Amino acid sequence: MVVKEDRRVVRTRTNLKSAMLKLLSQKDFKEISITEISKVANCNRVTFYSHYKDSSHLLEDIFQDYLEQLAQYFRDSFKGKKSFLLSDPTRNVPIFEYVQKNQFVFSLMLIGEVIPGSQNHFCETITSISRSELQLKEEVWFDIEAINFYETYALLGLFIFWIKEDFQTTPEEMAQRLSFLHSTSLGEAIVK
Repeated sequence: MVVKEDRRVVRTRTNLKSAMLKLLSQKDFKEISITEISKVANCNRVTFYSHYKDSSHLLEDIFQDYLEQLAQYFRDSFKGKKSFLLSDPTRNVPIFEYVQKNQFVFSLMLIGEVIPGSQNHFCETITSISRSELQLKEEVWFDIEAINFYETYALLGLFIFWIKEDFQTTPEEMAQRLSFLHSTSLGEAIVK
């Protein structure tokens, strides 16, 4: 049996999340009080505390919403397929478009370290899907879990690069870069 959440609860939480994001666009996280969040959300502190234990918990819930949507884009990238090439850039474009569209939140999550461990939570979201829903076509000689972590943290690195360059590169080009990394051996390095 599926229990539907009360619409008032959903509306209040939505208002609190919107208030937090609005305030974060104006000031640092540590400068934002529960009173301010409540005021912008048109509720009182008691209402805030009936939903969240503190502002960090609220921000974690916001991040979770965005990670769930990102996970859905990741799942959609292979939905209905029996197999796919890791080097196919087209399947990753919607993922990069979603991150670009929500760059403020992903910048907070992946660069800001406003919530300690948010980068790891991002990586675990992707890794858990790879672990449970995908497998390599060919067997490899070492632990597949190591490959999952390598791929996921490489994706995190690519997103951090993109954030630091202020999203100057298009989602299509970022998907091409990821494709290049999946299809190319970088070979030998030269010591400078």
